Amino acid sequence: MALNILVFLGSVRDSTPPKPARLGLRVALACERLIREAGHDVELIDPIDYERPAIFKPAFAYGDHNRPKQLSALQAKIEAADGYVMVSPEYNHSMSPALADMLNHFRSSSFSYKPSSIVTYSAGQWGGTRAAIGMRSFLSELGCLPVSAMIHVPKAQEALDAEGNFCENSERWAEYFGRSFGQLRWWAEACNAQREQESPLDTAPAFAMSPAQRNAP
Repeated sequence: MALNILVFLGSVRDSTPPKPARLGLRVALACERLIREAGHDVELIDPIDYERPAIFKPAFAYGDHNRPKQLSALQAKIEAADGYVMVSPEYNHSMSPALADMLNHFRSSSFSYKPSSIVTYSAGQWGGTRAAIGMRSFLSELGCLPVSAMIHVPKAQEALDAEGNFCENSERWAEYFGRSFGQLRWWAEACNAQREQESPLDTAPAFAMSPAQRNAP
């Protein structure tokens, strides 16, 4: 069964340092290629391609007629997707601000009841693992629960070339990425099957009016 997967790149920095620039793009391209080779439809969502206001304003706050067309188009893609791959560097032991900014534009009901894979990277030895821990809580609150197998790419500039191909040990790297993407596929298929039996919004309606809807009496 071919799934529809979105790969979110969590970087807007296109300058040096660091060298090489846009190191995360290499990681995202590797994810995109491996998912496509597994027989799924995949699209890379690069925040540089989406114009957003300098002052943060979530998509729902615009109203139906004033919302930027790019945000409306991206929301439709998010709602149509079966699962997500979130690619992030680490900033001060946390996930990328660019990724959080992009995802926070959309309400959790756009993502909910679908799985996600966490992919982090770094130019150093840790591969963004500390950011990944925080991403678990963030993505769970967003509703796209992360699968257990995370992907960490240390020294990404040595592991991947500019086109997202592995420089060495390509079979081992593909197996490593494939563990997370295999779990993503399993959970996405399970969620799709259950959705055909029961709408998740019948079980837990979306909060569409006010955050106070989630409050206890």
